[in-house]
Amino acid sequence: MTATATVVLLDGVEKSFGAVRALKGVTLELRFGECLGLVGHNGAGKSTLMNVLSGNLAPDTGRIEVDGSDITGRLTPQNAMNHGVRCVYQELSLCPNLTVAENARISHPSISGPGWRRAARQLIRDMLDTVFPEHGISTEDVVGDLSIAKRQMVEIARAFAVTTAEAKVVILDEPTSSLDAIAAKKLLAHVRRYVEAGGTCVLISHLLAEILDTSDRIVVMRDGGVVALDLAMNFNRNSLVAAMGSVAEDVPRGVGGPTIRESAPIVVEARPKAPTSLFLTAHKGEVVGLAGLSSQGQAELLVNVFDHAAGATVEGSVALVAGDRQSDGIFPLWSIAENISIGSLRRFLHSMLLDHGQARAFADEWRRRIGIRTPDVDEPILSLSGGNQQKALFARALGSRADIIVMDDPMRGVDVGTKQEVYGMIREETAKGRTFLWYTTEMDELRNCDHVYVFREGSIVADLTRAEMTEERVLHASFRSDA
Repeated sequence: MTATATVVLLDGVEKSFGAVRALKGVTLELRFGECLGLVGHNGAGKSTLMNVLSGNLAPDTGRIEVDGSDITGRLTPQNAMNHGVRCVYQELSLCPNLTVAENARISHPSISGPGWRRAARQLIRDMLDTVFPEHGISTEDVVGDLSIAKRQMVEIARAFAVTTAEAKVVILDEPTSSLDAIAAKKLLAHVRRYVEAGGTCVLISHLLAEILDTSDRIVVMRDGGVVALDLAMNFNRNSLVAAMGSVAEDVPRGVGGPTIRESAPIVVEARPKAPTSLFLTAHKGEVVGLAGLSSQGQAELLVNVFDHAAGATVEGSVALVAGDRQSDGIFPLWSIAENISIGSLRRFLHSMLLDHGQARAFADEWRRRIGIRTPDVDEPILSLSGGNQQKALFARALGSRADIIVMDDPMRGVDVGTKQEVYGMIREETAKGRTFLWYTTEMDELRNCDHVYVFREGSIVADLTRAEMTEERVLHASFRSDA
């Protein structure tokens, strides 16, 4: 196959949800032997388009061809799998009560018979070893017991694994959103090997460096349509941001003069369970970053601070922006307004009765401030894209009166323009005396922090001022010297 041969053709695809036109006549081709980068702001239609291609949504109008066969109106998830189309969704689709091997079996029904468990274990183990060497995942682990990063690794490995049906097209929707820098590099290196061997990959990411470095072509979507399509070499970060219709300028925090630590009181003091660990301290009006590879104790410390648990001394009230929004963040049966206002209900109580109108107005104000793409906050929270759901969690925390906000890798699936707006909001809130504890897997986000603690194997192993924080120092501290 050549890189110009078409494997998938989407022609004039449209999709509406009530009055919202999610896709507006999208025409796009996917080619053998290429990685197609797909970018756009939250709600631009990226995930909806991929849900149409993977058979989870039926288009209202338009034509779909896979490998020369017109399958318009006949595309279901199973039919898509039979045609070699795999998808790793932004909201992971593993069964939490089953083991890693059992989840592999679900996607590969040809594994059957008395020896299916052994075959499923071998299949997923081999692919995990290929994509994520030294992953530390057992095929007998129950998925619900795994960290979100490891669950993401399992889902990715399951999509690339091959039994009877060939993996012709693999769609990766925000695949590195929960992975640390090392695991993300391993995945993107595998993507390049896969496409160089003739496969096709669609990479959706708000990390523009990943898109520019990994893709052969890039398509930009805005408001349900394609607004730009060209070779990756013809784009740069600024031109992508401009095409998306975002304004994203980095505004660094001030450097020089007396530091916050010299003038402000301590409001958080905590240490991981490891007795040899350093202490974490956070001062009033400070942004404290938690760095290191994933699952090294960062999330556990944030939960301890949020719960005012033993080992954490906290002065003030705490709000949480969860990283795993499906398990720990959103209330899936509630409306957008209810999800935003739940953290501030006390201010809407009058004589023990809740003023629903006031709560709704509060949610609508934050919808505008943080740019949640919905015409009506009374819509269900699940009507929002993943990135817009995450914005609702930000609105809940920032709209509360909490003195301290802890954030567990909160930018998963959030577009570049909104990120810069949130960074600005954080700077505004710290100027008012609020304190932020911010775990992030993105190195660029650490540059918004006043102080950074690096975690390794459940301990804090490095304490870096903003001036001392570099990518090299963080990565060096993240690995044992004898590793």
